[in-house]
Amino acid sequence: MDALLALDQGTSSSRALVFGRDGRLLASAQRELPQHFPQPGWVEHDAEEIWTHQVECAREAVAKAGVKVAAIGITNQRETVVLWDRKTGKPLHKALVWQDRRTAAFCEQLKSQGLEPRVRELTGLVLDPYFSATKLRWLLDHVPGARERAARGELAFGTIDSWLLWKLTDGKVHATDASNASRTLIYDIHRGDWSDELLAAFDIPRSLLPEVRPSAGVFGQAAEFGVPIAGIAGDQQAALFGQTALQPGQAKNTYGTGCFLLMHTGTQARTSTQGLITTRAAQVDATAQYALEGSVFVGGAVVQWLRDGLKAIGGSGEVQALASSVPDAGGVMFVPAFAGLGAPYWRPDARGALLGLTRGTTQAHIARAALESIAFQSAAVLTAMNADVGASERLTELRVDGGASANDLLMQFQADLLGIPVLRPKVIETTALGAALLAGLGTGLYESTEQIGAIWQLDRAFEPRMSRDEAGGRLAEWNKAVRQVLAD
Repeated sequence: MDALLALDQGTSSSRALVFGRDGRLLASAQRELPQHFPQPGWVEHDAEEIWTHQVECAREAVAKAGVKVAAIGITNQRETVVLWDRKTGKPLHKALVWQDRRTAAFCEQLKSQGLEPRVRELTGLVLDPYFSATKLRWLLDHVPGARERAARGELAFGTIDSWLLWKLTDGKVHATDASNASRTLIYDIHRGDWSDELLAAFDIPRSLLPEVRPSAGVFGQAAEFGVPIAGIAGDQQAALFGQTALQPGQAKNTYGTGCFLLMHTGTQARTSTQGLITTRAAQVDATAQYALEGSVFVGGAVVQWLRDGLKAIGGSGEVQALASSVPDAGGVMFVPAFAGLGAPYWRPDARGALLGLTRGTTQAHIARAALESIAFQSAAVLTAMNADVGASERLTELRVDGGASANDLLMQFQADLLGIPVLRPKVIETTALGAALLAGLGTGLYESTEQIGAIWQLDRAFEPRMSRDEAGGRLAEWNKAVRQVLAD
């Protein structure tokens, strides 16, 4: 059997999954990834730990599957920055995670200098600490000797895909794909190359940067596994690919640590007027593919907070039962702006709030409000997306994936708010599946994207049950809660 190994390196865990050629999940392994919070708003990972966990998971998953692996695909948390020594392969500092907000003041400084319109024009992004360039600039300025060493060509920068690729190939390949490059603030998504203009603006040497390639194709050989690494895509673009949403107008929402709603726009880079960003989608050849994206910073992370912060549940799987033990949230609204608010608000200074508390409020009401907050934030993004594309192209269905998509209560509430069917596939591991499918295309295991389109299969469709008037009223309550948070 021809099998494909996907390395899925996420914010909260590192995983490896083995898929059959038919897209069926054969085996998996996972290691939870500790996050480090040295100061409020700062979030770091240990890059060496990421590598160790990832290769351990790969060995375990392949052994469990008991099959021969034909190729490896990599998908990863995007925007997270690693800076390492080219000679030793050692990171100079802990990785700065996409959630990290330490560069918020620098972003505001750049905005005041009038840089944001040009950044948006070239990259499709907004000036926000979420993206990679200001994090890389911070490392160059704060790690002793880093800037001088970078000028001498001794250092390498990469998002997590580049770091894993470097390690897997024993330092022979320093590359990334267009979907990851497009998240850095220094990649011109129209020309398909690093922007010298933006590199100068952020004071980043070009010598640090990886080569940018299409998402499907042989990047190099994995030394330990003896097979090609033939697919790379950032996690959300990989999920869009794994959902086989490959045509303009098709969209998916991934419910992971954050929530990420992407709509494919084909070969056209659509500019948002509603607070969304334009990004490169995974591409199987030299032809650029694009998507509109709305990023919610705190999705499934709110369930982790219920578990670790409030101690309201012992495990994430308990949240649905607790939330379902009450008929509604009892008037509680939860805006989980733990790391600011992403699209369509883009307010890194926002902080979370629980509103509408009474003496009758219980942990169950808070748990239900927490789940509903995930759907409310995603609905705000979809509203913005529909406004961008116009009435003729509005979404008529939403494909969903990620861990929290297994929560029936959340998915039903999402369908109720949106007023369109929410479709959950049989394989909700679509991020990893997308990486595997790209690797299959990259090695010729699949001949075309049409061939892989038949792999997607429906598990359940959640049809909206709530009247549009009631849904509109609930969304108005959410918008009021957000206005109160933003007014602080």
